[in-house]
Amino acid sequence: METAPRPDTGDLAFREATDADVDALVALIESAYRGDSSRGGWTTEADILEGQRTDPEGVLAVIKAPDSRLLTVERDGSIIACCQLEHRGTSAYFGMFAVRPDLQGSGLGKVIIFEAERTVREEWGATEMQMTVISVREDLIAWYERRGYRRTGEMTPFPYGDERFGIPQRPDLQFELLVKPLV
Repeated sequence: METAPRPDTGDLAFREATDADVDALVALIESAYRGDSSRGGWTTEADILEGQRTDPEGVLAVIKAPDSRLLTVERDGSIIACCQLEHRGTSAYFGMFAVRPDLQGSGLGKVIIFEAERTVREEWGATEMQMTVISVREDLIAWYERRGYRRTGEMTPFPYGDERFGIPQRPDLQFELLVKPLV
């Protein structure tokens, strides 16, 4: 598989998150997925989940976990996006992806996912990127499919009853594994 040319990251700065970033990252992730502020972008889950998307403990756990990093994206010194990268042998896991709602739809997500793929390929030798997406999020899954990810049909249950992940507003939520070869 031929690697696409690296997109211009312009005035973006990519770096690993630190403990000092936790509050800003929680606010970013919550704004991208929950509540009225999330409706300013297209990645909102506000109609299928209420409550929190993450919390400081969850974000800090990702920052501190071995074989994991939380990549932050900054512009003019402000965090505007993030994603989790986790090394899993020959594959890598992509998660906790959030872009500030007012910047969604600007092409920023494409640049970030490209940089995440490049990073895990070059630094960890990963040959596949994996992620899980709530299976009813057809618009989001279609976006990932346009980036080369494919649906596997492999499902895992949503953690109903664990409000750390939100309060489901429908009974049919589950996660589907999406994969993309990186070689």
